[in-house]
Amino acid sequence: MIALGMVAGAVWALAVVWGPQAPGLPFLPPPLALPAAFIAPGLVMIAMVGRLAQRRFLDDTIIDGEDFPPQGPARIDQRVLTNTTEQLVLALVTWPFVALSLGGVVVVAMGLGFAVARLAFWGGYHLSPPLRAFGFAATFYPTVLAAVWSLVAWVA
Repeated sequence: MIALGMVAGAVWALAVVWGPQAPGLPFLPPPLALPAAFIAPGLVMIAMVGRLAQRRFLDDTIIDGEDFPPQGPARIDQRVLTNTTEQLVLALVTWPFVALSLGGVVVVAMGLGFAVARLAFWGGYHLSPPLRAFGFAATFYPTVLAAVWSLVAWVA
């Protein structure tokens, strides 16, 4: 299950990074593309923070900021938010270069793909931890692929 998720994430990465580079697509300058690229991931992150806040509000044992119980849905949501933060930091430090070298349309597609992949990660984690593999790979692989592709394009 995990290997299948990782392979599907690799295919997703190729589609998200290569697809928007098709000839004939409009040029989108990086100063316009980057805010557009980060809005969808930001909205997903807002949903994650909101869900954790809701869990705290409805539970007297954690409302004062105590740690979540070691097992259970609140701990899963915290792990998802932590991993999403890590993934978004990688995006913040690499996507501007990607926008400059591969084009703004690529990072906008990556932003939308990021949001969908994070939702898949979140849902998969709650259903069964191995099901989070696709969501992780579909978030991480496009960032890595685009960064490497951008470096190669820049050097060439």
